[in-house]
Amino acid sequence: MTLTIPEDVRAKAEVYVGDAAGQEKTRLLLQETGLPSGLLPLKDIIECGYVEETGFVWLKQRRKVDHYFARAGRHVSYGAEVSAVAEKGRLKKITGVKAKEMLIWVTLHEICVDDPPQGKLHCKAIGGLSRSFPVEAFEADGPPPAAAASRAVDVAANGNGTAKVEEVAAKKEGAAEEEEKKDEAKEEAPAAAPGEEKKKDDDTAAAIDKVEEKLKEMSTEVPAHKHADAVAAKN
Repeated sequence: MTLTIPEDVRAKAEVYVGDAAGQEKTRLLLQETGLPSGLLPLKDIIECGYVEETGFVWLKQRRKVDHYFARAGRHVSYGAEVSAVAEKGRLKKITGVKAKEMLIWVTLHEICVDDPPQGKLHCKAIGGLSRSFPVEAFEADGPPPAAAASRAVDVAANGNGTAKVEEVAAKKEGAAEEEEKKDEAKEEAPAAAPGEEKKKDDDTAAAIDKVEEKLKEMSTEVPAHKHADAVAAKN
């Protein structure tokens, strides 16, 4: 099922394009809601959208991701498109997330932590099935895959004054790659030039040698000819 975001919802959302910005926003959203930082281990995020007014969040990645949470002993599958409504300590109305229970996959519709906090994370599936795990079992081992601090985003306001965030990191990375290629080309050019110059010098020297050889032949032929004429005249 394709996740279609209505234009009126998109107009109110902060939209982050690309994996770097998507990873950063996902981690930040989990932190703000008080959920463990590794709860959404998505890869190759194409787009992340968040409507602060309603808490609606959507994530689109290039392909589904199956992740094994070793400390919880659970396999969880994240579809190419995932959405939820984020609240304090809770993700509800989840779509695109399934957990493996014994030999079958069950669709999760809500994930939450205790309130007040007691270190437990509760996963609820459609049909009433519920499981609880230690919160630390879903904490990320390190920082997001891409460093957040070094990236920049452009903030533009639409006609209604709603801010929409578009990541420009991909363009900047592309420009940086082009500059790097140009620098490499400049570095390679001087190295190739001496070889070309040497070849030209060798060709010129060979041509000069041929001319000199021809001149020597001519110089030896002329005296012999004159000697023959002198002998004929004497006789």
